[in-house]
Amino acid sequence: MKRLNIHNILHCVTLEKKEFMERWEKQYGKSASEDLKQDDQEIGGEKSCDPCNPRHWLHRYCLVLIPLSFLLFGSYFVNDIPGALQDVMVRDLELSETEFMAFYSFEAWPNVVLCVVGGYLIDRWLGVRLGAIVFSVLVTLGQAIFALGSFINNYVLMCCGRFVVGIGDDSLSIAQSTFATKWFKEKELNMVFGLLLSFSRLASTVAMNVMQPLHNMVDQVVHGYKGLGITLFLAVVVCTMSALCAAILSFLDKRADKILSRSKVEPDEKIKLKDILKIPMTTWIMTFICVTFYVGVLPFTSLGLMFFTLKFGLTPTTASTVNSLVYIIPAVACPFLGFCIDKTGKNIFWVISGILLALVSHMMLAFTFVNPYIPMVVLGLSYSVLASAIWPLVAFVVPRKQLGTAYGM
Repeated sequence: MKRLNIHNILHCVTLEKKEFMERWEKQYGKSASEDLKQDDQEIGGEKSCDPCNPRHWLHRYCLVLIPLSFLLFGSYFVNDIPGALQDVMVRDLELSETEFMAFYSFEAWPNVVLCVVGGYLIDRWLGVRLGAIVFSVLVTLGQAIFALGSFINNYVLMCCGRFVVGIGDDSLSIAQSTFATKWFKEKELNMVFGLLLSFSRLASTVAMNVMQPLHNMVDQVVHGYKGLGITLFLAVVVCTMSALCAAILSFLDKRADKILSRSKVEPDEKIKLKDILKIPMTTWIMTFICVTFYVGVLPFTSLGLMFFTLKFGLTPTTASTVNSLVYIIPAVACPFLGFCIDKTGKNIFWVISGILLALVSHMMLAFTFVNPYIPMVVLGLSYSVLASAIWPLVAFVVPRKQLGTAYGM
């Protein structure tokens, strides 16, 4: 871009922004004026010493990234609460194993369809700001209903609560991904997504390690299903924290739009339902990779405790430790791996590497009796590599107006 000389700079500082733009365009042409406007709309395109300025890296990495990291903390926390309190729920609520597993089914099945619907709602109607608030409130409301159902020993109400949680949680994940792609540039996205995944895994780990001791404390005062209900109500506080993060993000995003004069999507630019058919084939390929890869990780860990006990003769405590490595390693490794992927810029290479590492891990588990810590560490690394590399890829190939729908798929 051409530069003004010293005389023009001293003169233009006294002009209003509109007058400055008109003068710039008259002197250097319309294309130069459009370049300047584009630079002004770039979140990270201009340095400033003011952390309150949306252009400044401190604003993005502190004021925005911190609440963005905790946006899904409550969702992942409550999602793993039944697993953390399985023995307590089965005993105090007198549930069968089938009835207990229904808590996961009612939470999971809505997302088979509602993720795409939630993404479309964000793109077409709600917008990412209102969408984040609505879906975080749904997660909080669902956990409150789940806790109330336990407090009055109403199994049907508990299932309804898990269903409401399911409506909100994965759609909230779409809002988080959309926020990330809006605030951070392509060369930063892998690290950012790695950090977000790290906090999600941290939430699951905290739930697994905190809820049982918390219930033991409550049980000393209130016994049975009422004590369980009180424990579940305490988890609503965590969801409320995430809802507060959604409100903070929405405020900061609206403020940035105003300060940076970021243009809103015009009506003729908004996504239409038929636009789903125009989403690039590469996005469908990435969706297929996600499905086939996650099938080899998440369902395996659900059955891993019994597998390690039977094949390797481990005690239940040791088997649980080995099985949890798939979640512990990403919590530590994802931000670092995301940074490495940002520096190399070869996402496809890292995706292939993650798939190959998972293959090696499963072959070691299936055909050898090597110490199970080794293949599970490899599987945890493969999960970290692929998740850090493939989620940002969507933002590279899909137009911004379709990001919510694409992430929903």
